[in-house]
Amino acid sequence: EVQLVEAGGGLVQNGGSLRLSCAASGFTFSNYAMSWVRQAPGKAFERVSTINSGGESTNYADSVKGRFTISRDNAKNTLYLQMNSLRLEDTAVYYCAKSAVRSPYLRYNYDYRGQGTQVTVSS
Repeated sequence: EVQLVEAGGGLVQNGGSLRLSCAASGFTFSNYAMSWVRQAPGKAFERVSTINSGGESTNYADSVKGRFTISRDNAKNTLYLQMNSLRLEDTAVYYCAKSAVRSPYLRYNYDYRGQGTQVTVSS
């Protein structure tokens, strides 16, 4: 059974930083691209960032480029998202998501998502 468990969310001031983590189990983590997606209140899901299975390639939404960094530790089956210079509009529930396709390349469609962790940025 695929399990994705996010942690690290919380309340942070505008301009602050947080580091999210996602512990993965139930599949061969190193074979799949992984993504962080988020959903703000009343809004659609937004893909934030994606990393390929080996960690060599990454992609970011324009809204977070230069502020967020995605990374992974395949030995620990863990995905990370370092978020710096947080803004009010980054407030959302953040989810890690597993690519639907086993591939060494960036893949954006996902088939499993964790339960999410709340990130709230205050002024």
